[in-house]
Amino acid sequence: MKKLVAALAAGIFIAGAATTTVSAEEHEVQKGESLWEIADKYDTTVEELTEINDLKSTVIHPKELLFINNIYSVKQGDTLISIGKEYDITVDELKEWNDLKNDIIVIGQDLKINGVNVSQEDSEPAETTEISNQENEAEKQTEEKQTEEKQAEVKSEQVEESSEESPNGETISVTATAYTAKCDGCSGVTSTGVDLNANPNAKVIAVDPNVIPLGSEVYVEGYGYATAADVGGAIKGNKIDLHVPTKEEAINWGAQEVDVTIIK
Repeated sequence: MKKLVAALAAGIFIAGAATTTVSAEEHEVQKGESLWEIADKYDTTVEELTEINDLKSTVIHPKELLFINNIYSVKQGDTLISIGKEYDITVDELKEWNDLKNDIIVIGQDLKINGVNVSQEDSEPAETTEISNQENEAEKQTEEKQTEEKQAEVKSEQVEESSEESPNGETISVTATAYTAKCDGCSGVTSTGVDLNANPNAKVIAVDPNVIPLGSEVYVEGYGYATAADVGGAIKGNKIDLHVPTKEEAINWGAQEVDVTIIK
């Protein structure tokens, strides 16, 4: 898996060499935080965090900096074209980075966005120069400020989304259970071709197509926006099965009576 890493320019630059600055979202561990809490905050997994940061265990310490993989979670109304325009990348690049066979994406699907935080500029030929500690500190402060501004922007978007009015559409009451792609006998691929092993955070529900048509966008009380992209032998009538990333979450969900709004 390709990952973005952060590098801080330091040391001696040789005449005629090009300097490359790579930045990625990072998180400073606070007292009492765990990897599980940080993974949940950034919509990633403990496994991803340990792999990206080359951690030998799940033990972390206050003030430790953790790099967060550059992942985009598909929202309602997104298309590969709109995501590409937002990050100034091509649809072909998105498809290549995420091994997509077609242009179909679903709400909650995680997409790797490679290189969007990478900026490169060629330095003018000059005599061999050593960067001072003051310059290094200024660069560090600039990166920290950019990270804080990005996190504040994300929080603002989350608050705005949570304050939106209830979606319009036909609302029905159903019994909702939950499942994970790693259950016994499960292939991890939905009946419409969504690979849940590759997209463990995808918001997908299994439905009775006679009640909720496959491909419908829905809003599930307590779960959020999702796509009706699967079926199940026991899913008949007003029943749905919610996909969640882990077995523990599926067990904690249990069986609940919830309202489902069929948006389209």
